[in-house]
Formats: sequence, structure tokens, C-alpha cells
Amino acid sequence: MSNISYYTEEGLSRLKEELNDLKVRGRAGIARQIAEARDKGDLSENAEYDAAKDAQGHLELKISKLEEVISNARLLNESIIDASQVSILSKVKIKNKKNGMEVVYLLVSEEEADLKQGKISVRSPIGKGLLGKKVGQTAQINVPAGVLEFEIIQISR
Repeated sequence: MSNISYYTEEGLSRLKEELNDLKVRGRAGIARQIAEARDKGDLSENAEYDAAKDAQGHLELKISKLEEVISNARLLNESIIDASQVSILSKVKIKNKKNGMEVVYLLVSEEEADLKQGKISVRSPIGKGLLGKKVGQTAQINVPAGVLEFEIIQISR
């Protein structure tokens, strides 16, 4: 079963750049480490060689996983997203009903989430709780600290 994920153009581009960097610079660096360790003599008792080969295995695993993520990635078409309700790529302004604090979040895929940039995953508790809501509605969201209530103030793309 494939694990399809949806990305913005920026997010998918970032993943492809990371993959290219791992393939080009990462593999070259590991090859250099292996060559240096091999030059030091007997490979059967060479800890540096073993460590370099382990690092190579980890790098190849990371490359393989990233290739799988990219092969299952789908680009989001922002023009067909319904702005009347909260969905992926919605920019949502919400108000905490308890303390009156307002915050704006952009709902993105799990891999693109970055709280410092105001991007939260649609799979996070808050993201899940906001999905499908319309302006004026209240979302009751279960979080580890209890139940939070947010009023949907504004939805945009």
C-alpha cells in the first residue's frame, strides 16, 4: 500500500533538492571516507572502514526512503481548493475562546509542517480538529493538556 502525501510546490521542491544533495554530496563524502579508511591498511581490523561502511548503509537507506516519499508525493492544485471551509493549504485565523488569543496557521502536509513558520500538519490534533470547519464555527480539539475551543475567524488560501 502506498502512502500518498500532498505537497505544495515549495515543499516538493525542497524534498527533491534534499534527495539530490544526498545522492551527490552525501555519496561523494562517504566514498571519500571509505577510500581514506581503505588506505590505512588491513580492513579486517579497521574501525574507520567499518564506520564508513555503516554510514554508507544509513545514507542509502535515507535515500531509498526519500525516493519512496517523492514517488508517492502529489502536488496540490491550489486553484481547486474550497476556501469556504478549512482544508489542506487553508490559511486559518482562529481565536482561542478561553484566553482570546488569535493565531494564524497554514494547514500543510505532515512533512511540510513547521510551527515557527505557522505551518501545521493536517494530521496534528489541531489540524484534524479544524478540517471541514467554516467561518464562525467552533472547533473543540482534544490536546494532551485537555480540550481547547477555537473559533474560526477567517479562512483564505
